[in-house]
This record gives sequence, C-alpha cells and structure tokens, in this order.
Amino acid sequence: MDINLQFKGLWAVVLGGSSGFGFAAVQKLASHGMNIALLYREMAGAEKALQIKLTDIAGRHNVNILPFNINALEAAGRQSFLEKFKLVAASGSVKLLLHSIARGNLKPLNTNDENQQLSAEDIQLTSYAMANSLLDWTRLLIANQLFNADGRIVGLTSEGAHKYWDSYAAIAIAKASLESLARYMAVEFSPIGLKTNIIQAGVTATPALKMIPGSDKLIETGIERNPMGRMTTPADVANVIYLLSTNEAFWINGSLIHVDGGEHCK
Repeated sequence: MDINLQFKGLWAVVLGGSSGFGFAAVQKLASHGMNIALLYREMAGAEKALQIKLTDIAGRHNVNILPFNINALEAAGRQSFLEKFKLVAASGSVKLLLHSIARGNLKPLNTNDENQQLSAEDIQLTSYAMANSLLDWTRLLIANQLFNADGRIVGLTSEGAHKYWDSYAAIAIAKASLESLARYMAVEFSPIGLKTNIIQAGVTATPALKMIPGSDKLIETGIERNPMGRMTTPADVANVIYLLSTNEAFWINGSLIHVDGGEHCK
C-alpha cells in the first residue's frame, strides 16, 4: 500500500503535541498520510514558530493539520475544539487519540518549607492533566461518533511511575493511574472497536524531562543502562505510535509497551 494512502481521510487527535513525543508523532503520522488535529498551549512567539513547522509538514505530505491553542483540560476547550473539528472531519474518521499532555507539579512530599511541598490539590490537578483527562476526551469523541470503527487510543507513561525520581511523586501517581485507566478502557471500550495501549518510553531528553530535578543524572544513567548504547529519542516513540495505528496492530489491546531499546531490562 502507498504510505500516502494508508490513512487517507483519517485523523489523529494529538493532545499535547507542540514538542517531544507529541510533535514527533505528528511528523511521523503525517508522513504516512494521516491528518492531524493538534492541541497545545503556547505563548504567541512559540506558537508562531510551531505553526510555521506545521504548515511545512502539512505541505510536504499533503495532509491537513489543524492547530488548536486551547486548554484541553477544560470543558470549554473541548467544546471549542469539537465545534471547529466537526466542520472538517467526517463521522468515524478519528483513527487515533494520542494523550501526550505533560502538565504536572514537580515538588517533594516532605520539605521544611510547607509552601514548596506537594499538596493534595497538586496531585489532583496533575492526575487529571496526565491521566483522567484521557477518559473525558475518549467519551467526547465517542459521543460525537468521531472514532473510527477500528480506533486506537495511546497514552504515555514512564519508568518514574514504578521507581523513585526526585520530586516526581505527583506525576508518578498520575502515570500509575493512567496505566490502570488504560487497562479498564481496553476492556470496556473494546466492544465499540477501540484498542487502548500505553507506551513506556525510555529516558528521553524532552523538554518535559529536563524540568525534572536531577534530569541530567537520569539521562546519564539511562544511557549507561541501555543495551543499545544510546538514549531513546522522540522519533523512536513516534515510530511505535505509528505502528499501533496500523491495521496490523489490530490485536494489540490493553498492553504496556516498552519503547526503550531494552533499558527496562537493567
């Protein structure tokens, strides 16, 4: 099959795609002919630079890329997206919903300065942004009959959900929640054709990782541990997001997939 026809007429909805894994996925999916609805939050200067890149990608691959600089975590943002998206996307045309939102609190649980320690509210906000919002977006697309009959849902987790990273508690809780949520979604949404999977990437030098205290050490040890002798790149992860969107991945559902060159083995 011509890769430019592989996803003809189909869309990916990418939540959080202005950089890192999300943007790499936009590049990869567009190169295979998939239209993209991209949601992000950026200031004017950064948005202008992003839109130039998106226009170039869309032109090179003859696809539509719709940018939405909105708050994907608010009902008003979802409604604004829906009103505009339904003007161009047909029913049953969303092949992929990718959850790549990186918005959370990086604070320790215990510190002498109570104003700098993680609160219950911090945990709640982070968990909604990086986990539970996936359910709201899934239900929105279902309710409006936008998902393809063979739709795919992909979320992103990290090793930090399973071991200690400095100041990472809120995000670790959110990622662990996302993994559990995805298992239940895999079962309960499979009767309508949806397959839900989670990717655990290796340590990757994304803007989100660099915000974590001690990220330089994470990168250093990640390279040392990796049997392939290098760290994971956003393109490595985007390749697997693409693979999970193909017809051949029809029978993959409810899985946590390590995309790390074997880093998790050591």
